[in-house]
Amino acid sequence: MYFIQGIPFTFDEFSDEIIKDLDIIKLADSEKRWEPDDVYRGYSYLMEEECHPCLFDLELENPECLPAD
Repeated sequence: MYFIQGIPFTFDEFSDEIIKDLDIIKLADSEKRWEPDDVYRGYSYLMEEECHPCLFDLELENPECLPAD
């Protein structure tokens, strides 16, 4: 998941190999669960405010943490 100011806006999909890794499953189970609607609402909000970091030029503290595409 990628967030800006705590708002989810996109995510990366994992390969089947990673999804079957028990350590990753345990880590994911300990985190908050996000529904597709949560990500859609965050994406929509950031688009309306022209603050989506993948589509608008923003001054970011850590631009290297953005998704590749």
